Formats: sequence, C-alpha cells, structure tokens
Amino acid sequence: MNDDIPFDKSFDLEPGVLKDIAPKVRALCAGNAGPFTFKGTVSYIVGRGNVAIIDPGPDDPVHIGALLKAVRDETVTHIILTHTHRDHSPAAAAIRAATGAKTYGEGPHRASRPLHIGEINPLDAAGDTDFHPDHKLADGEIIEGEGWTLEAVTTPGHCANHMAYALKETNALFSGDHVMGWSTSIVAPPDGAMSDYMASLYKLAKRSEEVYFPGHGNMIREAPRFVQSYIRHRLGREESILHRLGKGATDIPTLVRAIYIGIDPRLIGAAGLSVLAHLEDLVARGVVQTEGVPSIAGVYRLAGV
Repeated sequence: MNDDIPFDKSFDLEPGVLKDIAPKVRALCAGNAGPFTFKGTVSYIVGRGNVAIIDPGPDDPVHIGALLKAVRDETVTHIILTHTHRDHSPAAAAIRAATGAKTYGEGPHRASRPLHIGEINPLDAAGDTDFHPDHKLADGEIIEGEGWTLEAVTTPGHCANHMAYALKETNALFSGDHVMGWSTSIVAPPDGAMSDYMASLYKLAKRSEEVYFPGHGNMIREAPRFVQSYIRHRLGREESILHRLGKGATDIPTLVRAIYIGIDPRLIGAAGLSVLAHLEDLVARGVVQTEGVPSIAGVYRLAGV
C-alpha cells in the first residue's frame, strides 16, 4: 500500500549534532528513535541572533542541554509547537525556564472528539496534557522575528491541535507529524480524526511551499506532489477497507490482517486505530454501518447490506 509514496528512509542527522539544513533553519535530532519516531524527533532553530525553536522535543535532559548549547550565544524569542505529543512538546517547559521565551501553539492537548461512554483513550500516555501555550495561535496568524516570518497553518487530524508553520522567506513549511517523508502519519482516534486529517491534506495541497521540514526524517522536496501521494494513499486505504467489507461484515483485527501485510508487529495496535479512524469517517458519511458508535471492538458492514 505504500508503494505510491516516494519515502526517504535515509537520515543524516546524528542525535545532539546541530546542522544547518536550509537558509535560516538549523536542525537538532533528539535521541528518541523508535517505531513511531523513526530516528528521533527533529527540533528546529529558525533565524540567527534572535531565534525561534520549533518543537523542542521530549523531556530528555540530554536533548534539552544540546538545544540550549546550540543557542547559547543567541536570544530565544519564541518556542513554537506543532502539537502536544510527548515526543514534541514536553521540553518546552525547560527551554522556557532557561530562556524566558514565550510558548506558542494552537492550544492545549485534547481529543478530536468527545470520548464515548466507557471508551478508554489508548493514547493517553502519548499526549502532553501539561502544555498550555502562553499564546494561542489562530489559522493564518503571523509570528515575526529577526529576519524570519512564520504563518500559522492549522492542520488538525494527527491530533486536534496540530499546526504547521510556513516560513515565508524561503517558501518552506514546518509540517510536524502531519506530513513526513519516511512514513505516513498515524491518525488514531480519539486524538486523531480521519475527516480532519484529509481536509488538512487537501488544504496543504493548495499551498505553494515546495519544501517541508517534518517532525521526523529528512526534509521533503517537491512537497505539493508528495502531499498528493499522501492523499492517494489514504484514498487507497479506504478503498481496501471497502473492498474487504464487500466480502461481508467483519471486525478491525481482520481488516488489519487483510490490509497491513508484513507490518512491524509493534505497529499492529496503531494500524488498528488507523483503520478505526477510517471507519469513523465512513460511518459518519453513511457508507459503512456498525452497532452503536464506532469502536475497536465493533463489527462493520457496508451500508444497506
């Protein structure tokens, strides 16, 4: 299913080693490699002299120390978050305390929809519920610094408060976890919502930025074309779900086995949540039916069958 996306599995950032990757942009990788984080979360420093830090990363003293060392002769004026998962935002508190810079983001962590009765959020451990931005950003809001300008672009879907940032001087965009070059993004209810995620992809597809700086992995070139491949992939995943349901009613574990061939066993749970996200959307659109509200334990069938 991923053959239509030109993934880049290479990565040349070493944890703790600062690197200039583009005009006005330096990158520092945290040492938190894993099945969901690839080689680690990438924190970005924007500008020179008076700078912004985008996604300071996990609560890791080594990474926090490396970030502070990287800006030791500069003034941090902004700490900016794409979203509040624990591999992106917890270090903001330490960076704020050390620099006095204000934090910026769409808002605090929250689910994309209300939890259903009896539902347990399987991603509670992934959400940073302690982060509350000093300044809540609206779609299209401009953040300015010395020689750089960022436009806030709301991109919910991966989670409700996900936001990307367009760097106006270089026609680039910090895409967080919404679009990554090494893998598709996880859309896992209730943190994520597939309807929101697809709407955000279509929104980005209409923009002009040619380069994306993602939260994990290398920069993405020819970004509009890459976003289109993401859209085709998600539509293909939906088609695969509907094709399997065309053979009869079934549950999510069966759909995962049929669709995710050769998947890393560590990602089976996430795959189930991604299928749930598609099914939530399909049920809301009246294409698929289930008893009660969509859930991991539910049985699904094509509408009218």
